[in-house]
Amino acid sequence: MTASNLFRPGVFSEVLYEKMKGINAGIEELELYEFRYGLNNLVPEDGGWASVALDAREDVEERIQGSDLYTGIQIKPRVGDRIVLDETIVRLTNMLFVGLVTGEYSEEWVRSHFYFDIRGFYFLTRTIYFTDSVVAHLGGEPFQRFEQRQRRFERHQALGYKEFKEANAQVDRAFIENVEKLVAAKGTPVVLAIAGPTAAGKTEIVERLRHSFEQAGRKITSIEMDNFLTDRDQREQKGIHTLGKEAIHFELFRQSLQAICRGYRITIPRYDFVYATSSHDLDGALKPGGVPIEVDSADIIFIEGNFPFLFEEVTHLIGIKVVYLTDDAIRLKRKWKRDIDYRKKYEPTYFRNRYFRNQPLMAQKCYRPQMQKCDLVVDTTGAAIWATPGIAEILRTS
Repeated sequence: MTASNLFRPGVFSEVLYEKMKGINAGIEELELYEFRYGLNNLVPEDGGWASVALDAREDVEERIQGSDLYTGIQIKPRVGDRIVLDETIVRLTNMLFVGLVTGEYSEEWVRSHFYFDIRGFYFLTRTIYFTDSVVAHLGGEPFQRFEQRQRRFERHQALGYKEFKEANAQVDRAFIENVEKLVAAKGTPVVLAIAGPTAAGKTEIVERLRHSFEQAGRKITSIEMDNFLTDRDQREQKGIHTLGKEAIHFELFRQSLQAICRGYRITIPRYDFVYATSSHDLDGALKPGGVPIEVDSADIIFIEGNFPFLFEEVTHLIGIKVVYLTDDAIRLKRKWKRDIDYRKKYEPTYFRNRYFRNQPLMAQKCYRPQMQKCDLVVDTTGAAIWATPGIAEILRTS
């Protein structure tokens, strides 16, 4: 087939439709005309598909492994009064479409570096969580392996928690048993921190752990890291968001962990999520009229937050450190169902831009560093539990 024929809209979409079945099996659930609905939103206005220039694969790989690509993504670009997909994301998706059709990008290469979200109808980059250093920290191989039941979700456009929970039942049950063994071995009080990306199932597994401990007669409490945030105005003045020591009352956080580990009742800041203000000033003193939170000591103290053991100064105070992980593609399906369908939390295109931008950056800044410090990693997509050699030995002998 000549290049001129290949870029005719009808021919191009037919060829791409067949190629995309090898990229995402869910495409097989679409009729060709349904596939074209999504594709028509991305056709370049000037010159059509033939106008799309392809970058060399090595250049693409270098770009997606850095951070500049993601930090440059606009969350709310507009055309008129409408939020649109960031132009960098559009160009990347169109390059991959054209490269697949012309054969310059193989299906294997595209699958290894990108995944396609049908509902958003765009490509996102695959995040590598298990780097060589992470794997080395966790003993080189998983401590436990299970059947990979999340594979059944490949054709889904959105995913509810009930199916997600059922698919992860074996992994979750083993994880809860492992944590119970570690608590018994380490003694109480013990601080238990579970970090994990959005929609990985972190909140739900913490609730099930709490229930398990309460059933066993353990006293439970929790510390929410977001309550240690400083005033949003002060953070914005310094260009600080919510990640890092500078964003929180760090010294109060460290002192609070020290005290509660020793069995003391603690008083911590209270963050007003409506007005985005803290009960404490930047010096850590209670503001006039401020009302702090009192937290009683307990057998198990949960820390709730995205980066509980990111900081070296407090890592040693956290007795059990866990990263609860689910791959980005599965979490995106959960967020479509949870945050768009049920919670109506985001405008959909804003949501697409935000997810593309934030997930690789959070992996770089937050989750991979914590995976190099944690005791356990629960990988629900890979259906495996990873443990450091020392933790694995405790679990084997308990």
